[in-house]
Amino acid sequence: MSGENDHLTLGSSGIRVSALGVGTWQWGDRTIWGYGRGGFTDEDITAAFRGSLEAGIDFFDTAEIYGRGRSETLLGAAVRAAGRPVVVASKFMPFPWRIRRAVFRRALGDSLARLGMERVDLYQIHWPMPPMPIESWVDALGEAVQAGLVRAAGVSNYNTEQVERAHEVLARRGVPLATVQVRFNLLSRGPEETGLLEACRRLGVTLIAYSPLSQGMLTGKYGPATPPPGMRRMMYRRILPRLEPLLELLRGIGGAHGGKSPAQVALNWIVSKGAIPIPGAKNLRQAQENAGALGWRLQPSELSALEHSADAVRGP
Repeated sequence: MSGENDHLTLGSSGIRVSALGVGTWQWGDRTIWGYGRGGFTDEDITAAFRGSLEAGIDFFDTAEIYGRGRSETLLGAAVRAAGRPVVVASKFMPFPWRIRRAVFRRALGDSLARLGMERVDLYQIHWPMPPMPIESWVDALGEAVQAGLVRAAGVSNYNTEQVERAHEVLARRGVPLATVQVRFNLLSRGPEETGLLEACRRLGVTLIAYSPLSQGMLTGKYGPATPPPGMRRMMYRRILPRLEPLLELLRGIGGAHGGKSPAQVALNWIVSKGAIPIPGAKNLRQAQENAGALGWRLQPSELSALEHSADAVRGP
């Protein structure tokens, strides 16, 4: 079980969440994640949700495009059945054909309908996608906060300069930018290398880390002899031959902390950076595995060793 020390506030919004959340991209997605096949059913999702709550995880992140809205529907039903406080985040996708600001409010309304909620705790602009300038969508987001439809404002996949622009736009309305969600894990350290993580600290913005396990590469499940299936086999073909030393280090450090798994160590590395990892959970076992990343902390020497080993995997 996670305790109060394993909770933090989303920026200056006042919204308290567990230091680790659950990403629900997998929920309802048939194309990439095989929802509805191979033992991945609504019952598995319900068990993952309940298991997360029982372990003290109360922050769930979804989006209108996940499973074409099915993720929001499944999450909303689970929240209502739980009958207890849960912090829900969703996202607006600024597709290139969405060129009128009024589309934002309609999309938010559709998400709220699927979630079965009158307002969402955190609403995020999913990508800084042309042709509309980010200022237009971010200002619409600030307006939704002021209208009481959204509790806190966030952005996703924005770089440092775009985060600063979003922060400025919202500040004109007196609305704080609470979060920025980006890819962040031991093998994808862009937020540190580009200055984004430091900018978040300076601006009082919480960083949410998606793909915190590098799509399974940091779990110990995959290697040169056991590559991942589908598109991931091609995506990670370069690093797979160099991955094993990092996995051995993750196992060794996990053993020194009472038998933690490679995945739990990799997630704890993100927590130690002050960011919120949001790993996926397709079933109860995965939910319980994720929760084991809380309640303890890596030592500075262990953080440094992990980063050095990960640099060797990433290569030049």
